[in-house]
Amino acid sequence: MKKTTINTLLVLILTGLAFSCDSEENKKGRFLLKGNEKMEENDPKSAMGFYREALEMDSTYADAYYNKALAHLQLNQLTETIQDLSLAIRYKPDYYDAIFQRGLGYLDNGEFYNAREDGKKLLLLDDKNWKSYFLKGLVEEKLKNFPEALNAFTKASELNPKNSDLLVNQATILYYQKDFAAAQQVLNEAMDINPLEPNLHNLKSMIYFDEQNYTGALDAVEKAISLDKSQAYFYNNKGLYLLFLDRQEEALDLINQSIKMDSKNPFALRNKGIYYVMKGDKISALQYLVELNQDFPDMDLVEEYLEKAYTL
Repeated sequence: MKKTTINTLLVLILTGLAFSCDSEENKKGRFLLKGNEKMEENDPKSAMGFYREALEMDSTYADAYYNKALAHLQLNQLTETIQDLSLAIRYKPDYYDAIFQRGLGYLDNGEFYNAREDGKKLLLLDDKNWKSYFLKGLVEEKLKNFPEALNAFTKASELNPKNSDLLVNQATILYYQKDFAAAQQVLNEAMDINPLEPNLHNLKSMIYFDEQNYTGALDAVEKAISLDKSQAYFYNNKGLYLLFLDRQEEALDLINQSIKMDSKNPFALRNKGIYYVMKGDKISALQYLVELNQDFPDMDLVEEYLEKAYTL
């Protein structure tokens, strides 16, 4: 249920350049721009071919490594993305955008302390850029340092007040801290900026669920799904709410759909365990809940429903 609502805002800003004469510098620049054209055509594989051509001419060409990294990212090749970003930074140590993207990549790869180091570098390079604090907030959230995360997201929002995602980030941390009233207040501010932000409505649904307003939770998550049908955890949350509205079979279909979309979400496995407890199937419930209780002892509802499973 509580998969983070934080949107990492991967704005893939390609680096380009202008040129006029046929120097060696401009020849490699042409390959860079041809690669960028392919990226705009949503053809990252062809784009990488042009970036490689540029790198054959200059193996220290930081912009080509950076753009090639973004092509890998489009193909969900996270290891290659981080490798190319690291090369871009090797040859251009103050490359802000490359450090930012690598920090996000480290986060997605579970390398939280490497991401923290990149966050520190960004703050040294530019402590007036909202992205410096945004990355810091994401790292501290992953490390469960919630006060530090909230301070960082608040600072990012002060620097970029029209960005509704940053407000949703703040509300997410307040939700983790169980300050539901403050979270709702921040979400209302985000609504004023962008009422069509799906993560906003998903987070509202999670607050309603914790307040035992299951109908409100269902309505809110259905709004999130109507705005973005690609998020597995939206369907999983809807499945959870349906379980508590005594619509177990509908719930199971959605939970299974979520697992097909993202098999690594432990909250979906927990919800299957809850389903089997509600159906009185002790053996199946224990298959899910025992391991989850070992691996995620702080996950909400796991201990409660494990105890219920043992009493079946």
